Amino acid sequence: MSDGPELVEQQGGGVQDAFQRLWTPHRMAYIKGQDKPDDDEDTGCPFCRIPSLDDKTGLIVARGEKVFAVLNLYPYNPGHLMVVPYRHVADYTELTVEETREVAEFTQHAMKVIRAVSGAHGFNIGLNQGVVAGAGIAAHLHQHLVPRWGGDANFMPVIGQTKVLPQLLGETRDLLSDAW
Repeated sequence: MSDGPELVEQQGGGVQDAFQRLWTPHRMAYIKGQDKPDDDEDTGCPFCRIPSLDDKTGLIVARGEKVFAVLNLYPYNPGHLMVVPYRHVADYTELTVEETREVAEFTQHAMKVIRAVSGAHGFNIGLNQGVVAGAGIAAHLHQHLVPRWGGDANFMPVIGQTKVLPQLLGETRDLLSDAW
């Protein structure tokens, strides 16, 4: 009898070794580009579709006049949300003064809410402008707010190339929306 976990061979799983596997098949939708628009038009754009959904289904945390805050379906950390203008616009320079102001106000408020709910120590905040800059959906501007904590980059993502999220997105949405 072994003291360690029982290793079961699986066809196509590679050579048996001492590592456990944490399968995340839901990420395949992201990798394959599911729901990404094929062009710069707003037809098929998930950021144009999300506001037509109810807040729970769309994972919308808050709605403003010009922008909304929505959880990222593929978060880097718990509480990773995006501030998105309702208007289908690709480039930051195309925002109106009012849209720019509300993006900034929502970003500030989101930081306060996330700190109050989760005690985040810091944030990565940014816009990926264009496909070459890493934008997954380049045709519709969206600003990321990724909460950070001391030690959040432990061995799992660094060595295991796996991110562990301790809470379902719906639960995170409810906490942030209630605190908003």
